[in-house]
Amino acid sequence: MDTTLDPTVNPQTPGRAGGTPQADPSAVRRAAWAGLIGTTLEQYDFVIYGTASALIFNTLFFPNISPAAGILASFSAYAVGFLARPLGGLFFSRYGERLGRKWVLVATLMLMGGATLGIGLLPTYSQVGLLAPALLVACRFFQGFGAGAEQSGGATLLTETAQIGRRGRLAALVMTGAALGTALGAVAWIAAQLLPEEQLMSWGWRLVFISSLLVTVAAFVIRRKLTESPVFQELKEQHQVPKTPVKEIFANGKKPLFIVMFMTIGISAQSYTYQVFMASYLKNDVHVDPTFIPKVLLVGAICGGIAAYGFGRLSDRVGRKPVYISIVIALIILPVPTFLALNTGSHLLITMAMIVGFILACQGAVGVTMSYFPEIFGSRYRYAGVTLGREFASIFGGGVAPLICAALVTAFSGSWIPVAVYMIVMAVTVLIASAMAPETRDRDLTLAANATDREVTAA
Repeated sequence: MDTTLDPTVNPQTPGRAGGTPQADPSAVRRAAWAGLIGTTLEQYDFVIYGTASALIFNTLFFPNISPAAGILASFSAYAVGFLARPLGGLFFSRYGERLGRKWVLVATLMLMGGATLGIGLLPTYSQVGLLAPALLVACRFFQGFGAGAEQSGGATLLTETAQIGRRGRLAALVMTGAALGTALGAVAWIAAQLLPEEQLMSWGWRLVFISSLLVTVAAFVIRRKLTESPVFQELKEQHQVPKTPVKEIFANGKKPLFIVMFMTIGISAQSYTYQVFMASYLKNDVHVDPTFIPKVLLVGAICGGIAAYGFGRLSDRVGRKPVYISIVIALIILPVPTFLALNTGSHLLITMAMIVGFILACQGAVGVTMSYFPEIFGSRYRYAGVTLGREFASIFGGGVAPLICAALVTAFSGSWIPVAVYMIVMAVTVLIASAMAPETRDRDLTLAANATDREVTAA
């Protein structure tokens, strides 16, 4: 397929390549920065919350129960954010298809940033009793509600804006941003843990959450200058913007919707097992120094962010499907060696295991889907399809994974084997779903048909 722009088209105005309208270079750069910074905020919010859930929230908000039960309660509050994500996806996807990608990305940004700031201002259990965990759950809900359309919106905007032949690498910047958010969250906790224990538990943890305000402001400044994607602009000009995108998905897009869901559930479960549960496991079961945990998350995130771009670039060259399936096969093999390395207590082996986990599960596989999933859906409900597919999957994947893993360790007297089996089963389900997915590299994004439709895949 020809991936060059028509030489007769003014380079400062949208052109066409392979039937897909192309944005000017400045719009592509703004979209790339908007996707990267916005996802940085989302992941920063989730990582600082997840780390706090593993390290201190059981003491601050659930102090009157056993340590194991406190961890379960803390991870249950963490899961509420994932339960809220599909609701946010349903709400925002309607407006993402009708009003545009930019409007939603600005709205979700403010909601996530406000909820995270609110967590930093909450009273603790010792101050207001049961009201404290209730308020924590409420803030977590709104944090997840805003995040419900964030990554999907950024991925859709970047995929629709990028030049053919470069979609994979550009859309993967969303996950590079996620890695940056993880890294910043780790740095924030490293700094907070330099405080004496009493100060960390009284006000130090609050500064970690309040600091998200800086990322929120930076992301808002970039996003308010965004332009809509060329694909959406063309749909709007041709009056093809759907009034009920969710209804259209269930009428015409059920197959790609379920493929995206099952390609996401297992990856999300593995990703948040590494990012959240492993921190608790290292502290409570391996008994490593708690100050080491944010440092290993930092190193893993940096490596994962680089890998996301690399895998996205590779998918531009050889295709989305072979790259994704190769990563999933590795994830089926990975859990057992990971836990063997963690249980040595060696900082070097733990770091190596976590780096591989971040490269493959946390950023690598998801980085490929940032262009893969938008290309699977037709033009009329792409935003809604990607959002609903990913966010409904998040309930059964990342949202409950830390809780399930913690419950398995408790139920089996500290054994890691059930957790490894759970991770393997999750990866196998992804492999099955991936085998049913079509190849979508360089697909014309103006097509109303889905890539899974028979007449398209046969073409």
